Amino acid sequence: MTDTTKPADPRDGLLKAVDLAGSVLAALRPEDYDATTPCPDYSVRQLSNHLVSVVRRVAVIGAGGQFFSVPHFAEDVADGDWAKAWAAGAEELRSVWSDPAILGREIGLPWGPVPGAAAAVIYTNEFVLHTWDLAKATGQEPEWDDTVLAAPLAAMQRAVPREPRGGQVPFGPVVDVPEDAPAIDRLVGWYGRRP
Repeated sequence: MTDTTKPADPRDGLLKAVDLAGSVLAALRPEDYDATTPCPDYSVRQLSNHLVSVVRRVAVIGAGGQFFSVPHFAEDVADGDWAKAWAAGAEELRSVWSDPAILGREIGLPWGPVPGAAAAVIYTNEFVLHTWDLAKATGQEPEWDDTVLAAPLAAMQRAVPREPRGGQVPFGPVVDVPEDAPAIDRLVGWYGRRP
């Protein structure tokens, strides 16, 4: 008997991750901006600028644009305006990714093209990790939705093996957590963060 179960649409997790990141960005306070984050070498300010850049980039590459056409940091966004810039970027991302055909389309990434479905999981993971980083740095405790974490959890060990880490693999050593730990703890631990 063949399994004809249709795989879950990864855009659901992507869009929920985008919404959650927007909520965490909106809750940042001026006294948070210079705080360090669990993401090495990034302050809250730098990581917020990077996240805005990523949401813009996901819209651009989804529409067939070039990855490197969007800078690594959104330096055009003033301190405290990240949530506003995020809302605009998220609206564009939603528009571009609303077409189901994007899941089978090739999306250009620096290491080569991937199907849109894979890109959705890659960027869900990035949004989750950096949202967690910001939340941890600023004392926020967002509610993690299982549908947001499902695809990144399923892909994490294939996407980034336990070894090697560092250099071209921009994550620290795996932080082992119990198998029955919350899903978010297992995910961030795999990527070298201490839950």
